[in-house]
Amino acid sequence: MLNRKMSQKNLELEIEEKKELYAYQQGDIDAIFERINNAPRNHHLLYQLPTGGGKTVVFSEIVRRYLSYNDKKVLVLTHRIELCKQTSKMLKGFNVKNKIINSKIKELPDQDEYSCFVAMVETLKNRLNDEKLKIGNIGLVIIDEAHYNSFRKLLSSFKNSFILGVTATPLSSNIKLPMNENYDELIIGDPINKLIENGYLAKAVTYSYDVGLTSLKVGINGDYTVKSSDDLYTNMVMQEKLLHAYTEKSLGKKTLIFNNGIHTSLYVYETFKEAGYSIKHLDNTTSNEERKDILSWFKHTPDAILTSVGILTTGFDEPTVETIILNRATKSLTLYFQMIGRGSRKLPHKDNFTVIDLGNNAARFGLWSDPIDWQHIFKSPEFYLESLRNDTEIELHFKYMMSPEIRAKFANTAVVEFDVEDEHRIAISQNLRSKVVLDKSLDQHASMCVDNAETINEAKNLSKLLSEDIECRMRYYTNCLSKSSKNYREWLVEDYKTKLSLLIGKKYREKIMNED
Repeated sequence: MLNRKMSQKNLELEIEEKKELYAYQQGDIDAIFERINNAPRNHHLLYQLPTGGGKTVVFSEIVRRYLSYNDKKVLVLTHRIELCKQTSKMLKGFNVKNKIINSKIKELPDQDEYSCFVAMVETLKNRLNDEKLKIGNIGLVIIDEAHYNSFRKLLSSFKNSFILGVTATPLSSNIKLPMNENYDELIIGDPINKLIENGYLAKAVTYSYDVGLTSLKVGINGDYTVKSSDDLYTNMVMQEKLLHAYTEKSLGKKTLIFNNGIHTSLYVYETFKEAGYSIKHLDNTTSNEERKDILSWFKHTPDAILTSVGILTTGFDEPTVETIILNRATKSLTLYFQMIGRGSRKLPHKDNFTVIDLGNNAARFGLWSDPIDWQHIFKSPEFYLESLRNDTEIELHFKYMMSPEIRAKFANTAVVEFDVEDEHRIAISQNLRSKVVLDKSLDQHASMCVDNAETINEAKNLSKLLSEDIECRMRYYTNCLSKSSKNYREWLVEDYKTKLSLLIGKKYREKIMNED
């Protein structure tokens, strides 16, 4: 444990004291300066580099080099005060004297003393609108997390400046405001798989657990609403699935859990606390002092679990995180990459990290390290978004896998699998009604319960463990039919369970008679 703490401390000192650039970062910087030196002075350039690739390091070196060759100033824009502070600190590490323009700054009488300013977009917009604060001679404007698009409000104030947007995902957070409307071109850094291959990022090992998302509602921002997410993820089945996934894949590891709503996160906190695990909860209502204490605890506790809502997706860097749990679904590619990226930092003892997906996110976007054609997304974002698989399509391909714990309850049964689609093809080829598939499935399930129980009550209790398997089979069955509605499928599940209970009673009586 002491060695792990020492390696973490040494890493922090290395980051703080040594501002050395990797070869891929240096190559990107050279490409960016080629545009700065040769493109029109009001050129808008977008630069993409994965989370963990060192975007802040890259643009800090760009600021340093730009100021050494140009008699103009630089403005760095962020969307959160925490990012302002981190950016200012990094710039100082590159010997760039800078000033943060925050809500307390009303005027800039000392602006001649600084060649670089760091500001939040909203704060600067308000100051410029007040006409009390004016920044002159800005040659370069750098926008961090450029996909948020909030910087558009300031474009008119810097018409003659070179604009450099920086992001891990060049896909606008607002589909109605595509990034290609505000940027002339895109420069792409090394992809995630190459950064992993070259030893710069840790490799993600992903475990996906199928989750039915058809109850979720989509809000005006294009993502799932908090209320519908809370309704789904606070139910007992999902809480048990989360706890099972953690104990199966992440027990004893430092774990960060992302949720869509505060209620869900609090439920997670109570569930894990009741199970005896070391866990804390964090959201945007947590005071700064308490947040500082919680993050310090998380940093120094090896098996810590931190359940959170939203606020740790950007501006948070804890390299010792070993597992990321996506206890939510999202339609935002950016958020998907941001959440997983929180675990991607490499350490001497950390080559891999675990991702547990409880929102079908990997099925929607692909694995975190899969190649992505960012140029295509930048040029035609609407085509990319339309090509994403919807929840219904994803759920059609769910394959139920019986957990080892449940499988052990049916030890006397040699085969517990049942291929609905194959059985349906056989029935159709023999000119039989589709209903025979359900009859075969019911017979197998009933036999499984009776063969592994001593009493009829035990058999009926075993049938309750088959709920997920039943729902999966009914989903495949209704998909085989030419027409079927969601209501019909839900009715079918309940009807199946009723018939299963009756069939278990019948088979159990036959078993008793045969024994007599």
